[in-house]
Amino acid sequence: MPIEQHGVDTIPERERTSGPKDLVSILLGSNLCLGVIIFGWLPPSFGLGWWASVSSVVVGTLVGTLFTAPLALVSLRTATNLSTSSGAQFGVRGRLVGSVVGLLLALGYTALTVWIGGDVMVSVLGRLFGLEASGAAYGIVYGLLAAATVAGAVYGYRVLLAMSRVLAVGMTALLVVGVVAYAPHFTTGALPEAGGYLLDGFWPTWLLATVAAGLSGPVAFITLLGDYTRYISPARYSSRRVLHATWLGLTAGLLVPQLFGTFTAYAARAATDYAGPLVDAAPGWYLVPLLLAASAGSVGNAGLMLYSMGLDLDAILPRASRARATYAVAVVATACVFVGHYASDAQSAMTSFVLLLTAIGTPWAVITLIGFARCRGVYDADALQVFNRRSRGGIYWYRSGWNVRATVSWALGAAVGLAAVSLPSHEGPLLSLTGGVDCSFLLSGTVGGLLYLALSRGTAPAVAEGEPGTADRGASQESAPV
Repeated sequence: MPIEQHGVDTIPERERTSGPKDLVSILLGSNLCLGVIIFGWLPPSFGLGWWASVSSVVVGTLVGTLFTAPLALVSLRTATNLSTSSGAQFGVRGRLVGSVVGLLLALGYTALTVWIGGDVMVSVLGRLFGLEASGAAYGIVYGLLAAATVAGAVYGYRVLLAMSRVLAVGMTALLVVGVVAYAPHFTTGALPEAGGYLLDGFWPTWLLATVAAGLSGPVAFITLLGDYTRYISPARYSSRRVLHATWLGLTAGLLVPQLFGTFTAYAARAATDYAGPLVDAAPGWYLVPLLLAASAGSVGNAGLMLYSMGLDLDAILPRASRARATYAVAVVATACVFVGHYASDAQSAMTSFVLLLTAIGTPWAVITLIGFARCRGVYDADALQVFNRRSRGGIYWYRSGWNVRATVSWALGAAVGLAAVSLPSHEGPLLSLTGGVDCSFLLSGTVGGLLYLALSRGTAPAVAEGEPGTADRGASQESAPV
């Protein structure tokens, strides 16, 4: 299969051959991995019991999916990725906000997936063959996972889609078998080793788990969904079918692995660490399936994240090819894996990462969705590519390529969110106004969205002539070299 040549350019109609079933496959198959499973461990590690943990994961995931899924329709209309598409609201240069947000999201999740997958692999190999858990062992395993991840990401969408189809079936079977393997030791009571409620109260801790374990999953896809729907043609598939496929893929792809993580956390008594107890509690006959899940599943998920990172860096540096950008971000992601392994506590690192990125990313997503509604899904796909051609002009040029209203709204929304966040090592100054409960994502999204609506009041949205999803070149100003 040839290496994909497209970066963030517009996908030609003749190459938009994917469909809703492919979207479900890629969202399901890529998420059945330990990098997603471990988020189900967070609620038990916060001191919650079984039913409280399950409800926090389910509620957070469902709410997040309802909010995130409509973003898939943007790239269905523009035939490019979401960061580039956001140029319709932020300006063709202002869309760099989305590229940076997407880059940080994908970087963190790539590193997390390789980190937890590698740790489980080393522990399993230790039980099977007596491999010593040394720095060299971790380094080799991390390196192998990273290399396999890079290969899939560089080859691109078609290879990752084929891999996801296999993983959707294979990983589901491995998780079903895993339920049988861990069932004898399962308990529904809170784990005493967790030391009680993390935030010294049920509801604050439950809300923290809802955001950190549930909501964070769909939010991780706010810039990723367009990577897949840009290959779906709106001429062949309706927006409703694509939206339903996104809901199904995200809900199943996140709830199945996360609830498996919650189940195994109680079965393995994994209160303060997940990888070690997971392997120690596994019966001998499940070690090989667990090794397969840790390796293949990690490569599938990290490959898609790395692919998205390559696209976002390609959007930031148009002169770089997608393949070169992917190699560059792979080096950074691998370095983050080693930092996470040797210098960070898993629970604190994961919680801080998802809360910070959720606060920063939510207002961007809200503004992008408001813009989609205002222009009724009609975009000038050609004008969105002005920055990539290193030229200027078009209906999304605004002020020197930036829509100041949207950018200021995002920045203030993100600032409010960061000031209201509650991290294991830091509490924002606005927490006193919310009774100590982390409402950072609600505040950031609400402030960013309301500001954008207020600042844009009385101004007409930049709308292209023609049918939704078409590029009307006559609607944009003539592009001139910068």
